[in-house]
Amino acid sequence: MTVAGIEVRGAMKPGYETILTQEALSFLALLHRRFEPTRQALLQAREERQRWVDRGNGMDFLPETAAVRAGDWKIKGTPADLQDRRVEITGPIDRKMVINALNSGAKCFMACFEDATAPTWENMVDGQVNLRDAAAGTISLEDKGKSYSLNAETAVLIARPRGWHLPEAHVLIDGERLSGALFDFGLYFFHNARALLAKGSGPYFYLPKMEHHLEARLWTQVFIQAESLLGLPLGTIKATVLIETLPAAYQCDEILFELRDHIVALNCGRWDYIFSYIKTWRNDESKVLPDRAAVTMKSPFMAEYAAHVVRTCHRRGAHAMGGMSAFIPVKNDEAANEKAFAAVRADKEREATLGHDGTWVAHPGLVPVAKEVFDKLMPGPNQLDKLPAGEASAEALSTAPEGPKTKAGFDMNVNVGIGYIAAWLRGQGAVPLHNLMEDAATAEISRTQLWQWRVTGQALDSGETVDAALVEKSVGEQLAVWKAEVGDNFYATGKYEEAAELFRALVLHEQLVPFLTLPAYERWFAHA
Repeated sequence: MTVAGIEVRGAMKPGYETILTQEALSFLALLHRRFEPTRQALLQAREERQRWVDRGNGMDFLPETAAVRAGDWKIKGTPADLQDRRVEITGPIDRKMVINALNSGAKCFMACFEDATAPTWENMVDGQVNLRDAAAGTISLEDKGKSYSLNAETAVLIARPRGWHLPEAHVLIDGERLSGALFDFGLYFFHNARALLAKGSGPYFYLPKMEHHLEARLWTQVFIQAESLLGLPLGTIKATVLIETLPAAYQCDEILFELRDHIVALNCGRWDYIFSYIKTWRNDESKVLPDRAAVTMKSPFMAEYAAHVVRTCHRRGAHAMGGMSAFIPVKNDEAANEKAFAAVRADKEREATLGHDGTWVAHPGLVPVAKEVFDKLMPGPNQLDKLPAGEASAEALSTAPEGPKTKAGFDMNVNVGIGYIAAWLRGQGAVPLHNLMEDAATAEISRTQLWQWRVTGQALDSGETVDAALVEKSVGEQLAVWKAEVGDNFYATGKYEEAAELFRALVLHEQLVPFLTLPAYERWFAHA
């Protein structure tokens, strides 16, 4: 299909023509033509800032925006259906998940086009179909003899588009790839904004992976343009920004300020934040993290980050959302379930006590657990009046905690990295592994941590030095573990060897690749 400089290279399956209409594609083209040069400049600026850090420079709050941090201002306001967000469920955009999540009893459902969804062409467009039907209230499904449809009362729908760095290779505008962010945002907004407003809600978005307040300014410009094109008032779009990169933590005030007419909340995206910490301090031996399992929200730098987000949000009238506890229920294992529920309960008690206005879960079975905690500790719809004591310091946000570096932790990184990437290559973005819900962020932690341990020559507690030979040995061993676990037949078709090849290449690469999803997308999805 070619319409006025627009080329759709993805297969046009039945129903796709109702999403990729000429009007919708023209809307995407206008956004691309206006904002693509700025997006590219911002991505280039990311690389320049990283080179600055790599040369041994530290990170600090920006002196040029001191007036914004010191200013007496607040965000524009929050719609009625986003005032109480005590439990949000997150997950991919497949049809059954969308229905189950909306029916889960959570206050909101974040439908994820990003880390919880592998960005195949079919996943991306099917997801738009599913969310359009969800916004209209008509979504249903017949599957294996069971019928699925929406309850009378459902969660508030919030969409998470891909980050600024990811392309959508199947749509070209004037010969250039459209950004994944504008593809996801643009189609969802174009098709659903009016339907959502008509039922008393609105076009709500979670914005991921930002590293600078100028990236937030770009989203503001996109929102204003989109609202104008559809004839909707300024501020119709409402956004929650994930503070899931270390650079963004130093610019929470600035991000809120840039989006002040449209923003309602910030969220502590803890797993991506750990990934970003490793990526930012890749070459600094004084900031090497211990085993992933040893880095918790009680780690001083993580606790400081969470308190800083809550404090900043509440001063500006914005909600502060807690993050994801990765534990999930285990079938037919009461002891494991009680252990998982206890861990989730403790995590949510920490968040509610600190002052968070809500939290995330990844499984419908955990909605009641999280809700019980917030109902007890947050009797009102939010706790915007609660301010954690103290002030964040640049040093505290960047000080690595002490902790073990074990061979078991090393091998678990390899195992999770291979297992997750294999599932991603099969088209899954949210994957239960070892009774935890893993998404792209946890795989990113696994491979960047091993890269950093290798480059800085870390010694494990058992005495081994992390080097290429140890990586190769562990990859071979963990491939054998996966083969034994899933069986020969599934192993042969399950993409495990392809995943191991990519994981090995990323960990042994001379330079740290910014996102594993970029080379993986280019090799396996972009041309399919």
